[in-house]
Amino acid sequence: MHKPDEIATKLLGVAYEALDERAKKVAQHVAHRTHIARNLAKDFAARPSLGQRAADAVASFGGSWIFVGLFAGVMVVWVALNAYLLVSRGKTFDPYPYILLNLFLSMLAAIQAPVILMSQNRQSEKDRISAEHDYEVNLKAELEIMLLHEKIDLLREKQWDELLMIQKEQLKLLGAMTQKTHQSP
Repeated sequence: MHKPDEIATKLLGVAYEALDERAKKVAQHVAHRTHIARNLAKDFAARPSLGQRAADAVASFGGSWIFVGLFAGVMVVWVALNAYLLVSRGKTFDPYPYILLNLFLSMLAAIQAPVILMSQNRQSEKDRISAEHDYEVNLKAELEIMLLHEKIDLLREKQWDELLMIQKEQLKLLGAMTQKTHQSP
């Protein structure tokens, strides 16, 4: 079996033309005895643009405990500074409902959310490609195992045939020896 259509028909039970592109690719790799595994991390490392790297950096920092700690610290300093100004001067730069702070938080959320979504979309694309690659590798491994089983079965059948031939020869020799012993008294 060195043709992809033979591989598809015998191992997958489907005509080669009926297979999807990934299965065709796997059948070709099995037929030509070539490897299908590749380093996906290397492929992704070469691709990101400046915007993608920035989105990944923002998402990485925005989802860290350092960001949460800094964010909480800025809010505490903001409230403490306003409280200090209220007590010492009787007037603050951002009165109690902290409208200016809410504006800054809203702007941060409005900018940070789409950037994080861009990074998540990129990560989901990586995951999709990785899952497709895993499927191809697993399918090829499964087909190779099926071919190995077939080879082992053929070897076993050949051994049984050889053993039967040897046994027949032994029986023939045993019969000849028995016949000689009965004839020579």
